[in-house]
Amino acid sequence: MFGANFSTFHPTVFILLGIPGLENYHTWLSLPFCLMYITVVLENGTLILVVFSACTLHARMYVFLSVLADADILLSTTTIPKALAILWFHAGEIAFDACITQMFFIHVAFVAESGILLAMAFDRVVAICTPLRYTAILTLMAIGKMTLAIWGRSTGTIFPIIFLMKRLPYCRTNIIPHSYCEHIAVARLVCADITVNIWYGFSVLMASVLVDVALIGISYTLILQAVFRLPSQDVRHKALNTCGSHIGFILFFIPSFFTFLTHRFGKNIPHHVHILLANLYVLIPCMLNPITCGAKPKQIRDSMAHVLSVVGKS
Repeated sequence: MFGANFSTFHPTVFILLGIPGLENYHTWLSLPFCLMYITVVLENGTLILVVFSACTLHARMYVFLSVLADADILLSTTTIPKALAILWFHAGEIAFDACITQMFFIHVAFVAESGILLAMAFDRVVAICTPLRYTAILTLMAIGKMTLAIWGRSTGTIFPIIFLMKRLPYCRTNIIPHSYCEHIAVARLVCADITVNIWYGFSVLMASVLVDVALIGISYTLILQAVFRLPSQDVRHKALNTCGSHIGFILFFIPSFFTFLTHRFGKNIPHHVHILLANLYVLIPCMLNPITCGAKPKQIRDSMAHVLSVVGKS
C-alpha cells in the first residue's frame, strides 16, 4: 500500500486513533459518549415522530424543528458510532471512500444546521413582526423551497472539498490522529500543498455559517424591537417565550468555531483537547436542541405525552 520507495500512494484504508494521548481513558470516555448519543437519537427521533404524527403540530415552526432534528441525528450518527467502535474495540480501520463519505456528511450536516437555525429565526421574525401576513409569507411551498435551499447550499459548498481530497496525493501515512474523518485532519496526511483546502474550508465557514450567525443576530434584534413595542406585558412575555428558547441554539456554534479555528491555527493547544471538543460539538448541541426548543412549548409536550401513551398502550 505504501510502495517500495515511500512514493505517492492512494490509501485503501485509514487508521483512526480515537483520542491520542488519552488511550488509558478510552473506556471511561466512551460511556458518556454512548449515553449522550442514545439521548440524541431518542430525543430527536421522538420529536420527529411527534411532529409528523400530531396533525395539530403541522405549523411552520414545528416543520423546521423536525428538519433540525433530522440534521442532529445525521451529524451525530455519522461520527459517534465509529468513535465508539474505536474506543471499545480498537476498530480504527476505515476505507478511503468511507472516510471521504463520512467527512462529506459531517460538514454537510454542520452547514445545514446553521441554515435551519436561520430559517427558524426568520420564522419568528415574520410571526412576531408581521403576524397578519404569517401564513401568506410562510406557505408550505415556501417552507419546502427553504428546506431544499438549505440542504442544497450545504451540499453544494461541501462537495468541492470531496473533489479536493480525492485528487490529492497521499505519501506520508494512513494514520489519522482523530476519532473521525475531519477535513483538515485527513488533509494533513497529504504530501502536497494543502493551502487551498485550508482556505476553502475557512471561506465556507465565513461565507455560510458566519453569515447565518450574523443574520440570526439581526433577526433577533428585530424581534426584540417589535416585542418591546407591544402594549401588554403578558403579550410581550408570550412573544419572547415563543422564540427565547431558540437562542440556546447559538451555543451550537461556540465549541464548533473553537474546534474549527484551533485545529487550523492553534498550535499550542493539546491535541486531545481538539479531539474531545470535536466529539462534544456533535453531541451536546444535538442533545440540547430538542430540550431547549422542542420540549419547552406546551403543545409539543402535550402531544409527546399523548403519542407516548398511545405507544405504551399498544
